[in-house]
Order: sequence, then structure tokens, then C-alpha cells
Amino acid sequence: MHSIFLYLWKMNRDQSIDHCLRASWQAVAKMYNEQASKHNSTMAMAFVLLNIDYDNGTPSTSLGPQMGMEATSLSRILKSMEDKQFIYRERHPEDGRSVLIKLTAIGKEKREISKQSVFRFNKVVTERISEEKINNFIEVTQTITKLVNEKSIF
Repeated sequence: MHSIFLYLWKMNRDQSIDHCLRASWQAVAKMYNEQASKHNSTMAMAFVLLNIDYDNGTPSTSLGPQMGMEATSLSRILKSMEDKQFIYRERHPEDGRSVLIKLTAIGKEKREISKQSVFRFNKVVTERISEEKINNFIEVTQTITKLVNEKSIF
């Protein structure tokens, strides 16, 4: 155990777990944003499109929690998506107080493009990294998320 602490004390900034996570995510986000910009969209919009039920729409109140997004950020993105005619809002047929976010024809096209981009990313990564390493990565990131969510670190 002592050697782990010694290693952590002497490690370079770019060897820290948080730095590796952040650098990797920033590269992925930049890549997705560059791809999305070719389609008059953003990575955030693509993420929302992928989380809206294709046929029935999704209640606006469940979208934020489903994606781990704050209400204000989501509202701003939904407004922009509405302006671009990717989505529209409709009263929930069973609950008049609730609003469904539904995909327009354009939104369905953009959703398919987003879906294909995610598939391509995953295909290329899984072709170059073994299944065992991918499974380890998923386990590690899930454990980190759990530790953070449980407030086990700070």
C-alpha cells in the first residue's frame, strides 16, 4: 500500500486518473462536436436526440435526470433544438400538466446521424482495444462514478 502512495506522490500530472479521464473526454467531445457541426448540431443536441423516444416522445421532466443534465442547460438546448426544428413540444395525452418532447422528421434524420456516429466510434475503439480491456475500462469508470455519487471521496 505504501508503494501506491509513493507512486501517486511522484506521478506526473498527465498520469493522474482525473487528468486521463478529462483529457480523453475532451478529445471525444471535440470529435463529436466537429462531426455534429457538419449537420448544424452540437454534441449536446445529439445526446438529447438519442434520449428522446423515437415514436412516442419523452416527457420533458424525465429527460434531464435520464441524461444527468441540469434543467437550465437542458432548457437552453431544447429551445435551440426547437428553433432548428429538430423537436416540438406536445401536451402529454395522459397528463395535461406534462409536456412530451417529440422528434420532427428533421430531428429523426439528425438522430439517425447521431446514432451512426456513436456506432462508428464504438466500432473503431472496439476493433483496436480488446474486449477484456474495454470491460475493465467500463468497470473502472462505473466504480469512479459510484465513488463520486456516494460522496466517498470528499
